[in-house]
Formats: sequence, C-alpha cells, structure tokens
Amino acid sequence: MSTYHREFHRSIEQPEAFWAEQARRLPWFTPPTTILEYDEAGHARWFVDGEINICHAALDHHVEQGRGDQPAIFWDSPVTAGKRVITYAEMRDQVARFAGALKGLGVEKGDRVVIYMPMVPEALVAMYACARLGAVHSVVFGGFAPHELAVRIEDAEPRVVVAASCGVEVDRVIPYKPIIDTAIEQSAHKPEACVVLQREELTAELTGRDHDWEALVAAATPADCVPVKGGDPLYVLYTSGTTGKPKGVVRDTAGYAVALHYSMETIYDMAPGEVFFSASDVGWVVGHSYIVYAPLLRGCTTVVYEGKPVKTPDAGAFWRLISEYRVKSFFTAPTAFRAIKKEDPDGKRLAQHDISCLEALFLAGERLDPPTFHWLDDLLDVPVIDHWWQTETGWPIAANLHGLEPMPTKAGSATVPVPGFDVQILDREGEQAAALEQGSVVIKQPLPPGCLVGVWRDPQRFHSAYMAAFPGYYLTGDGGYFDEDGYLFIMGRTDDVINIAGHRLSTGEMEEVVGAHPAVAECAVIGIHDALKGQIPVGLVIPKDGFDGDEVALEEALIALVREKIGPIACFKQVLVVDRLPKTRSGKILRKLLRNIADGKEYGVPSTIDDPASLQDVHEAMKERSVGAAHEARQV
Repeated sequence: MSTYHREFHRSIEQPEAFWAEQARRLPWFTPPTTILEYDEAGHARWFVDGEINICHAALDHHVEQGRGDQPAIFWDSPVTAGKRVITYAEMRDQVARFAGALKGLGVEKGDRVVIYMPMVPEALVAMYACARLGAVHSVVFGGFAPHELAVRIEDAEPRVVVAASCGVEVDRVIPYKPIIDTAIEQSAHKPEACVVLQREELTAELTGRDHDWEALVAAATPADCVPVKGGDPLYVLYTSGTTGKPKGVVRDTAGYAVALHYSMETIYDMAPGEVFFSASDVGWVVGHSYIVYAPLLRGCTTVVYEGKPVKTPDAGAFWRLISEYRVKSFFTAPTAFRAIKKEDPDGKRLAQHDISCLEALFLAGERLDPPTFHWLDDLLDVPVIDHWWQTETGWPIAANLHGLEPMPTKAGSATVPVPGFDVQILDREGEQAAALEQGSVVIKQPLPPGCLVGVWRDPQRFHSAYMAAFPGYYLTGDGGYFDEDGYLFIMGRTDDVINIAGHRLSTGEMEEVVGAHPAVAECAVIGIHDALKGQIPVGLVIPKDGFDGDEVALEEALIALVREKIGPIACFKQVLVVDRLPKTRSGKILRKLLRNIADGKEYGVPSTIDDPASLQDVHEAMKERSVGAAHEARQV
C-alpha cells in the first residue's frame, strides 16, 4: 500500500486517532480530551473541549519559538508603488494593539466585526485582532456593492465595522466610505462604530460613529490572547446559494487550525521559514485560509499582493513576485493564467525572471481547463497541480499531495481525495456510481476538521442545503466521477451557482435584481462558458405586456442595475430580450435546459415543455444574437 493510501485509509477508518495526532502539533492552552463528537443533528464537531487561540498559534507562539525577526508578511502593491516587510514580532505587536483598540470600542468574545478592506496588511491585522479577542470576524470582499454589504451587516449584526478609506485598482481609486455609509443606512442593524484606515490615495470624511485607525491604535493598550473553546466560531464568511440570500458559513477555531496546519505540509509541502504566495483576496475563502491563517500557523512567510495578474504593470507580474520574494509554492485561479496566456502566449515575460525557487504551482477555485493546463505544463519546469475545494470546506477536498506522495497529473482531474475526506459519487437513487459514471459528488460523514459547522443563525438551512439530499453525506453541489485509477474529475455545479473567475455567485440573486425592474415580467439568468473567466452570466428577459420601450435601453438599464446592486464582480454584461422561456407544466423555468442550449449541447424539444415553440424562440434568439458576439461587443 502506498504512503498516500496508508494515510488516507487511516484517516477514514480511525479518524479520532488520526486527527488527535495532528492536533498535538499545535500549541493549546488546554489540550482537547474529546476529539470527535456529534451534535443533536448528527453533525461532526472536533476538539470542542480544548482551549486554543489561533492568533496565539500563528503569531505569539512563533515569536516565543525564536521566529520574531522572520518576515511574516511581504506586502507588494504595484497599484500604489508600495512595499512592506512585517516580521512576526511586528505583526504580533500590531495585532495586539489593534485588538486593544477594538476592545476599547466594546468588542468582546463572541461579538461580530465586519471587515471591508482591500489587500493591505491591515486587513490581516484586523482579522487576527478579532481572533485574539475571541470575536467573530466577517470579511466582505471590497468589490461588493452597498446592497451586498448591507445584507451581510444585517445578518451578522456586527458591533463594529472595520474599513479602509478606499481601494486602489489599476486605473482608478474606489472610495469605500460612501459604500459603507450607504450599506449601514440600508441595513436594519446599525453598528456602534466604524474604524477607518485612511489611505494616501484618498482620505475619507469621518462622521459621528467613525474612528480613525491610527488615532485609535495610538491610544490603545495591547490586548492579550483570549482562550476560546475549540468549537467556538472564528469567522462567518458569506457564500452564494441558490436563493438571493447568501449563506453565512460558520468556521470553528480548533478544527480549522488543525486542518490548515496539516494541509500546508501534506498538500503544499511547506516548511517553517519558506515563502508561500496565494494570489487571491482576503474577501474569499482562499484568502482566509492560504493568505491569512495557514502560512503563519506553519511558520511560513505569506505574500500579500494588491494588484492584477496582467495589468500591474504587465503579464510578468506573478513571475516578478515569485522571483523577488523567492516563493516556493504559488497558488492562484486558472482565470489568472488564461489572462496571462492571452497577453503573453509565448511566455516571454517568464524568461525575464529567475523563478528557480518555485517548486510547485497550485490552481483552484474553478476547473483547470486542459488547454491552460498544457500551456502551463509546457511553460514551467515544476508540477502544475489542480486541486478542488469549496468555501464550505475551507481547505482542499481533493489534491495531488505534493508533500506526502506526488502522483502523475491528469488534465482535468483534481487527482485524489485528501486524507479525511471520504469522497463518493452517488446516482439519483443514492447508490454508488461505477468508475467513469457521473453523479453527485458527496462526502461521507464525518466531515474532517476545518469544514463548516453551520450556517449563521440558520441551522435548518445548513441541514437542507448540505445534509438532506443524501442522509449521512454532505452534498457538495458538484457533479463528477472517478476514473479507473481513482482520480476524481469535477465536471461543474448541479445547482444555480456559477463560477466567475473562481468566485461563486448566485444566478438566483441576479434574477431577483433583474426581476425587480418595473418593465420585466419574467427573467432567467444562466451561466455560460467563457474562455477567460470560465463562466459568465447571461440574462434572458420577457418584458411586461404593453412594453414599447427601446430593448437596447432596457438591456443597458438591467446591466447597470445588477452592477449597482451586486457589483462589477458579477460580470453581468449581457441581456437578451425574448418572447418566451421554456417551462415545465407547473410553470418552473427550465434553467438547466437553457444552459444546455447556450452551450450548444441541446437543440431538441423535450416532452416536458407544453409549447415546443417556446424552446425554439429562445434557441433562435440565441443564434441570431450570438452570445459570444454580444460579449465581444459589450466589453466594458
């Protein structure tokens, strides 16, 4: 039996012994005596009686072990021409003082703090400061519009909001303070205070509840780490669901710390003192796990990058960063390399940089399409490793375990399940599918440490969204299959969540925005294939009877409305006005069928549609007004 198979089978057959061994590698205030237990609903809970603090484990502990002078963060911002190096000792001190500032505003263990910040070191400081106090942070991606921020504030009910005065893009400065003010105005919950980090590019006008970051910190007394129970929540991170309301994924403290520490060694092959670079954002789960927490738990240095892959300043940005900071493992989404490939197809920018330090390239967030895989595989002399995971799991479900037993790669496959994840493929009847037979990808209980422990204040939604479809299994929402060698292939979502450049967004939420327009009678939003971003949304709209306005003007208004309510991240740039939409006899719009039509997979008329002409109308509309042509014509 191979090293991988021994480790995997032990994790499945003896989960308590396996994870107890991993837990002993972290510094606890009180080691756990109960490794695994189940709540009243039958969901796994890990290390619940242990006491730990993830800030202590990631910062104070390493300073105590002599790593105080080692860089914890390399911050690189080509959009502001800024660079900073922050050591472990400096990071600990900044976090302790900001934690004291939050404490001075009344933040206590269990309170929530919403963080709305760009990719600056202070975003990490704020997250760790919350963890230091035992407070629960909820980070919101800085690209979201006021409505999206308001929904999260209302659901999380934070005592304090922490923000920056602005975000900086390649060619513009985005004021954050007006977004925050509008969001708080729209929210039924009103935070007690807002702490604003003033940036040189744009300062914000502060009002009654606002506090200047620097002034607040200067007057604060550093705070010590608060011991928390292993099962206490560390953060709430909102992810898109099939309805308009996002789900607040709750992550516990100890299980998350144990899983991340294990993954850094087993999957990414990282040792203390080495440099890890994940080109993501702190607003997403990749940023939480592999920019903020995992590298520092492992005693590594993390690269925090404020910029884009191709325009800051060129398609060699990633290669420059890897060379300059001597990055050992690099992790990003395939979209980034599709953009680089388009800009620099021959890899000429790579030749300008020494990346001999790089030992592996990891990709996740969306399916790694074979053309991009082969382009990278030909370009680089290191393994190109696809792996698959979700906001809900917090760390990889399937991977090529570079630090345990590297395996041959297969284009389109995430390789094999990570130890702890009992991944299975089930058919519609709940029976195990044979090799090469597609079905629902599920994970047999117990979920390993690090996975979500619930949906914020909505246990019924947690059960219905993830556990109800196949009792005893967690439903990933993805379809896929195993091949004869046990390699896992993920083929895409089985629900109405689409993946735009590695970011999961709800088409249902976009439909709510589009459907609210007074001229719209019915609508559907579907995801279609896009060569650069993986998927992009397209709106199909039926105007109300009597509508005699300009269709182009309506389309433009709907695009602007989605941009206003959700944000540019939705990439909603295409709307088609149609006469009919295909429906079931009960009146449900056949969105899966629409996706198949848009992708050119289905042109027949299924018997479940009452009026065959309805399908043909949609099909003809798509043919006549090519979605691809519309995409090219309406690029913004």
